[in-house]
Amino acid sequence: MNIGCRKFEVGSWKLDVGAWELKNSADFHHPASSFQHPASNCNALFFNQTRTLTMKKFLTFLNSAIRFFTKYNPESHTFQHLTSSIQLLILFNIFLMPLATAQTLESYLQFAAEHNPGLQAKYTAFEVALQRIPQVSALPDPTLSFGYFIQPVETRVGAQQARVELKQMFPWFGTLAAQKDAAAKSAQAQYQAFLDARNALFFQVTKAYYPLYEVNEMLRLQNDNLHILQSYKQLATTAFSNAKGTLVDVIRVDIMLEDAQTSIAILQDKKVPLRTTFNKLLNRPAATPIEITDYFTIDTTIKPVAEDSLLLNNPQLKAFDLKLQAAQAQEKVAFRKGLPSFGLGLSYVMINERPDVDIAANGKDALMPMVSMSIPLFRKKYNAAVKEARLQQTGITQQKTNMENVLITRFKSALFEMDRARQNYALF
Repeated sequence: MNIGCRKFEVGSWKLDVGAWELKNSADFHHPASSFQHPASNCNALFFNQTRTLTMKKFLTFLNSAIRFFTKYNPESHTFQHLTSSIQLLILFNIFLMPLATAQTLESYLQFAAEHNPGLQAKYTAFEVALQRIPQVSALPDPTLSFGYFIQPVETRVGAQQARVELKQMFPWFGTLAAQKDAAAKSAQAQYQAFLDARNALFFQVTKAYYPLYEVNEMLRLQNDNLHILQSYKQLATTAFSNAKGTLVDVIRVDIMLEDAQTSIAILQDKKVPLRTTFNKLLNRPAATPIEITDYFTIDTTIKPVAEDSLLLNNPQLKAFDLKLQAAQAQEKVAFRKGLPSFGLGLSYVMINERPDVDIAANGKDALMPMVSMSIPLFRKKYNAAVKEARLQQTGITQQKTNMENVLITRFKSALFEMDRARQNYALF
């Protein structure tokens, strides 16, 4: 918004609006949403500029009307005050109108991202996968055992009364790191699934938004048509009563009125499921009112994304890449689990003192370090685990190739539909 003196000129009328100038509605930026929609900026700009122009024309008309009424009393302070007040009121209306227009699609997209339960479930699945990482990257719990000799075992320095052992097992080198890497890649794949679900939700919300605009426009046109038909009916009835028209004209207008009223009723009924679909995507009550913009434009200069960018940035394909890396890490885990694991321990033996002899270290407790190793003799399960991981990699690669084919097919179809819509828009 710029402040300065300016005169609006429409036709032969000129109106000095003082020190206010709304230069461009695009100077205003609404910070409520961080999501960008391809047609949002040009739609909002066209809508605000159209409204501003409409208010300028109305302001000019109002000024001319007031001048007409004050023609014979130009010094009237009452009318001068009225002129200034109305001008100031309308200028404030122009200034505040961009802030009071219908809710933008971006705000609905942000609301859906924050409240849709399906999208929240996807993000919860990602958080669940994150909790898997510290579980698989930790050492197994140490083992503490206690044994009591019911019949003490006699030794030279006394009878063994009880034994306490503490042991910690360690997997083969790199096993924990491989398990952590596999869990981390799986969590990243879950996040890509969340991004894909968010994109799908945005598409569904956008797809449900524009039919509501279409129904509103059709209702507006049908209501305008209804008012015109009602005027025609009055004309036809008057002409018939004055013997200047026929009864057929009156009946024809009645039929057209009935048809227009039926169309309006059907459109009103059609809004109910559309409103329900839109509100449920936002996790709101079905009857919640929806604010739809009055104007929007179609930017026919928008170029589609390149095919290689489509395959490079698609969250589903990124998820397959991460799943493949997780399967590769899982293969390393399966291989290392087939290797020996080692254990370190300490055994403490409590020994009773012998009362019948006097020797060195009589009754002294024993402390014994221990080393253990697991021997993976049964190789079938380890070989099967390695083969399972390799088959998973093959399956993921095949799924990714299939998804690439599906995406390219959908992209070509969408490109054709967009070109056809652009041609129809230019034609009509």
